[in-house]
Amino acid sequence: MYKKTLTDIDVNNKKVLVRVDFNVPLDEHQNITDDTRIKAALPTINFLLKHNAAVILMSHLGRPKGEIKSTFSLEPVAKRLEEIIGKKVLFAHDCIGDEAKQAARDLKPGEILLLENTRFYPEEKKNDPDFAEELAALGDIFVNDAFGTAHRAHASNVGVAKYIPSALGFLIEKEIEFLNKALVNPQKPYTAILGGAKISDKINLIDQLLDKADSILIGGAMMYTFLKALGYSVGKSLVEDDKIPAALEIMERAKEKNVNFYLPEDTIVAKEMEEGTEFHSVPVNAIPDNMIGLDIGILTVRKYAEIIKLSKTVIWNGPMGMFEISSFSHGTKGIARAVAACPGITIIGGGDSAAAIEKLGFADKVSHISTGGGASLEYLSGKELPGIAIIPDK
Repeated sequence: MYKKTLTDIDVNNKKVLVRVDFNVPLDEHQNITDDTRIKAALPTINFLLKHNAAVILMSHLGRPKGEIKSTFSLEPVAKRLEEIIGKKVLFAHDCIGDEAKQAARDLKPGEILLLENTRFYPEEKKNDPDFAEELAALGDIFVNDAFGTAHRAHASNVGVAKYIPSALGFLIEKEIEFLNKALVNPQKPYTAILGGAKISDKINLIDQLLDKADSILIGGAMMYTFLKALGYSVGKSLVEDDKIPAALEIMERAKEKNVNFYLPEDTIVAKEMEEGTEFHSVPVNAIPDNMIGLDIGILTVRKYAEIIKLSKTVIWNGPMGMFEISSFSHGTKGIARAVAACPGITIIGGGDSAAAIEKLGFADKVSHISTGGGASLEYLSGKELPGIAIIPDK
């Protein structure tokens, strides 16, 4: 790693301000339904405790839009972290101001403090320098370990780094190490599986992949824009009509660069996007006018699985269909099984694909699951992430 990381700095007897990504899902009773992101921060937290640091954690949760809303409080996260780490976690009911300052001042080496949601302040997302300076004043050293927000220039991940010595945590270091396996001299054959709703979200990523991948497998709702670009009738399926020229250009460039660009052969269609509705499998050139395409079909799953099986590097970003509804989840499940069985390097690019892999119980069968959907997408697209760029080089 070319950026300063935890092992490059002396944290002994220091107050270390750590930006973590504790943006976890909560149910209506404020119970945490998935604590993966809390556990992902443990290597950094434990390292700091072991090396005699006082650990001050900060994060956002949800979208409170710059207002204090109790439903977005990080207090339940403090309790869950306490259970997982087996150690008292102190909680400050603010991230700046007198209470936060006092709590940080009183914190001793080996102790943990979690600050309240940084997004209770509109200054956080604006990367306001005064707000960033107030946060920075709580610690001696800053460590960014929130990969999920590394593509956003906010006060708690970019602003603070301007005021105190900074480094990256182990989670971000691991993310970059794995994502670089797909970016820098990937082992061949290299296969990229792209799903999700829109081509517009993936154009930059596809541009990068056309220079690196041997095969690109398309699924999700974006397949219907490609199919329509080829002149197929797609019924009532989701289509980005304004992206049809871009879709044609992508397929043309894939041909020029000898990249195998695969579109589905069959698709699952239904009259409505609802659980329990009647659905059928049809060839992609026979989608009825009154139907919506909602998943890839079994022939496509089999074909894609064969390609994945022979790959040495696989990245997967975006589900193959509307997997939240069980009738339209078979394509995503089939691809998840194929990726889990692949003996090569397998990287799941966060977001819905990560949720699918976790839900299906294949999380331990892949090389790496990114903790940041948007961040991994932008990193793999070749963009510089502000939360990483601001950290000094070694």
